[in-house]
Parts: sequence; structure tokens; C-alpha cells
Amino acid sequence: MKKNLINISGAEAVIKSFIAEKVDLIYGYPGGAIMPVYDELFKFQNKLHHVLARHEQGAIHSAQGYARASGRVGVVIATSGPGATNLVTGIADAQIDSTPIVCITGQVASHLLGSDAFQETDIIGISTPVTKWNYQITKASEIPTIIAKAFYIARSGRPGPVLIDITKDAQFEFFDFKYQNCVGIRSYKPEPNVELEILKKAAKVINNAKKPMIVWGQGVILGGAESLFLKFVELSGIPAVWTILGASAIPTSHPLNKGMVGMHGNYGPNILTNECDVLIAIGMRFDDRVTGDLNTYAKQAKIIHFEIDPAEVNKNVKADIPVLGDCKKSLEQIIPFISNKNYFSWIERFDSLMKIENKKVIQKDLFPLKKGLTMGESINAINNITKGNAIIVTDVGQHQMVACRYAKFSKSKSNITSGGLGTMGFALPAAIGAKMGAPDRHVIAVIGDGGYQMTIQELGTIYQNNLPVKIVVLNNDFLGMVRQWQQMFFEKRYASTEMVNPDFVAIAKGYYIKSERVTSREDLDAAIKRMLSNDEPYFLEIRVEKEDNVFPMIPTGASVSDIRLE
Repeated sequence: MKKNLINISGAEAVIKSFIAEKVDLIYGYPGGAIMPVYDELFKFQNKLHHVLARHEQGAIHSAQGYARASGRVGVVIATSGPGATNLVTGIADAQIDSTPIVCITGQVASHLLGSDAFQETDIIGISTPVTKWNYQITKASEIPTIIAKAFYIARSGRPGPVLIDITKDAQFEFFDFKYQNCVGIRSYKPEPNVELEILKKAAKVINNAKKPMIVWGQGVILGGAESLFLKFVELSGIPAVWTILGASAIPTSHPLNKGMVGMHGNYGPNILTNECDVLIAIGMRFDDRVTGDLNTYAKQAKIIHFEIDPAEVNKNVKADIPVLGDCKKSLEQIIPFISNKNYFSWIERFDSLMKIENKKVIQKDLFPLKKGLTMGESINAINNITKGNAIIVTDVGQHQMVACRYAKFSKSKSNITSGGLGTMGFALPAAIGAKMGAPDRHVIAVIGDGGYQMTIQELGTIYQNNLPVKIVVLNNDFLGMVRQWQQMFFEKRYASTEMVNPDFVAIAKGYYIKSERVTSREDLDAAIKRMLSNDEPYFLEIRVEKEDNVFPMIPTGASVSDIRLE
């Protein structure tokens, strides 16, 4: 035997590669084509904890939640055929939201490839458009090198999902194993070099601005740049606003944090996008839900775009000064050139527009005069107890927009949601991963009655692992966001959006999870206190108004200046 080499199977090599990458938690679902890896996983239970999901989609969303809450790479395993294809939605979600995931799928034996064998699918072909990288292994000797590359690619630069497909014969085959962590790939440059002259040029434009505005996204969090970003904001004195994935990078209570941009963002940040003279975009990609009509978006402003991915620069909005590079390094190097200024009248413009929004929207949402409970007051009641210290995991729909608008955050990595793909069913399994990634923090899943039923089976995962996840379902018996659009743009033709829901409390109890239902305002605070003081999993259904709408709102294709308050 060669020095430093051990002769092991491909399946054992997968497990030893995970251990070498300091993986301690894996989500997955077993099956025939991945069974050799699961057999080895059984032998290494003392080093690797496997979480059995109830569906592969639940497994990958859990891995996403873990990655987003911990900042580490999430790992998921599935079998071939339907096991692999059931991962695709989560892979696409991770790709567009820049979440580092390594997926291992089993595959039929290599001599059967292309023969339409039982549970054979071309997962490499299927996943190519939605992965950062993928690869099929047919020889055991490839395993350590390919897995090392997978982790490096997933976590470096702009993070993303990687899929490795391993044929069953490669899992059984023996070879001489040695693992070496990947620290670079010749053909892959994960981040551009920061150019000092570009930074100086950007700083000059920023310092000369009269009405500047910062828009930040998740890149600040992914880059671990929160403290430098806060220093940049405070030093410059520039009002800063955020995309939904950027929420929590700095506390919501900070005086220069002026709220959320986008379709259901705050009134002021959207209106003033088309009044600022310099727009400084940091770690965001100018998604259409942020920009609205591109033909009218910030045409009066000089655009400075801090971005790690060159493909995102000038893709939607032309940058006058593109600042390529890791935003942590860029911010660190630009700060010495930034002047400390006050923008009293400009900031007053934000505050005056917030007063309008507060009167027409926020007061009605948080302190309603109507009899029925609102989504906004439900989120506000959670705020009153958590004081912004909880991780809020949301699904997709009206509740998501309400939670992003009203949840208070005092720490980074506190807002976990499906942003770019808008995946219903995301929240419940993602909350599982978030709790395991941040075990010392309260994790509250805020979900609509529609999305909840897409992955409701993951209550079994919560029960089996005794995870103290808190689940809040805001139940309005509708697919609320679609219903709102039908009301506003389709003359109230509520086509296939009204839900006939089951007894959610009884279902939770069927999984041995403590549960209760709130239907009146008088009972809301006490129920939330009971939920958060309990050290076990807890389910709370809050019956809210059936036809509440989320405002402000920018109609699809409209300018951000056309934002509606009612």
C-alpha cells in the first residue's frame, strides 16, 4: 500500500471526504442507487448526523436553511430518478439566491447509463441550467478530487449549488484513497480583483452627491461584510435601503436604515429611487421585483454597482461605475476615501414619505380598527416578544411580504426566505435547517396556509428530531397573493385560489407537536408568549382576515414611482 493511502470503497470515500470538509450534518432520503453511501453513513454515525427528511424537496430546503443561518455549506443526499429530480426545485432556488449547497445523488451502474434502466434519469442534463457546477462520477478514484472541487466551488465567490452524480458501481469499487482540500481551480476565478483606481473614482462620485441612496442586498451577508457595511453607511451618512434577501445585514432600528425596496417595499425608498442623484448598489442584482419598469428606473442617477459576479453587472441596469470584487474587500478599501457628510434635507424626504405610508398603510396593518386579525399585527406581536433577536423564516406570498416589511431584526442572518425563485413550501423545511444551523436562536417559521401544505409532511422530521421550531401559519383560506392580484387586476375573478383547509391544529397534534389556534385579538399576545416560552416544537394557527391586501404595491411592469398605497 502506498504511503498515506488507504484502500476503501467509493461509498466510504464519500463519507471520508465529507469528514475532511468538516461536514457534521447531512439531509437526505435513501434509495437503491445511493444505498452503499447510506450503509457507510450508518458506520460513521458518531461523526456525521443524518437528518431523514420526509421528501427530497424537504431535504434540500433544510440544507438551504442550514446554509443561510450558519454560513456553512449545506449537504444533501438523494437516490437516482425521482429522488434526484425531487431536488431540482431546491437546487434552482439555491442557484438564484446564491446558497452554497453540495448535492450527492446516486445513479444506476455505469454500464446501464442511457438504457432507461429503473430509476434512471439524466440528472446532469436536467440540473445543468440550475447549478453552479455539476459532474457525474463513474470511477471511484474520482470521488475525493471531485468532492473537494464541489465544496470549493459551492462556497467560493458568489456561492451556489453543486451536484455530484455517482454511479452505483463507483460506490462499490475499491481504490487507494487520499483527500486533499481544493484551494483553487485553474479555469475558475471565483472573484475579480478589486481595482483601487475604480474605488477612488466611485468615492469621488459618492462624496460629491447631493441626494445619494444605498441599496444593499444579500451580497453583504454572504460576504461577511456586515460590520464594514455599517461603518460605510455611518461614515458616509447616506440613507440605506434593502432588498428582501439583504434584510438584517444591519439592524432595522438603525436611523439610516430607511426600509425595503421592491414591489411591496416601503413608499419612500421606491419613490426616491427616481429622485436620487447617485445610487450605490451593494451586493444586489437589480431583480425585476426591485426595479419595476427598467425604462424608468433611476434614469437621473449615476449608478455605482458593487458586485462579485461580473455576469450581473450591466445585465439589467447599466452601471456608470462597476466595482467588481468581493464587497468586504471593496468596502474595506473604499472607506478611507469616503467623506463624512450630513444629508438632513434628503433624509427628511425619506421620513416625510414614511409618515404618509404610516398613516395610510402601517397603522391600519399593525393597529387595525376592524374586528378580524391582520397579518401585520401578528408579525408585530412576534416583534414585541422577540425584540428582533429571532430568525424569521418565511414562505412565499402575502405573509412573506408582510413579514419582510414588519419583522424587526437586530442580528444578521435573521431573515431567511425564498427570494428569486419564490418557492412555496420553502419555509417549513428551511426552518428545520435554520434551527440546526443556529441552535441557540429562536427560529420562527411564518407560513401561509397554501405553502404550508406543500411540505407539511416535514412535521415528521421536526418530531423525529425533537427540533424546537416555532411554526406560525397565517390562515386566510386563500392563496392570498394570487387572490390579491385577481381582485386588483382580474375584476375579482377568484379562479382556483380559495382553499378548503384541513384542521391544522389536529394535524400538528397528530405529529405530537403542541398546537393551538388563535381567532381573536385578545388571545394573540398570550398565545405567542406560550409558543416562544416552550422549549419544544410548537404550532400556532392564526386566523386572519380573508381578503386583506398587502400595500404598498408596484403593479407588474410599472415604474417604482407608480407605487400604490391602496
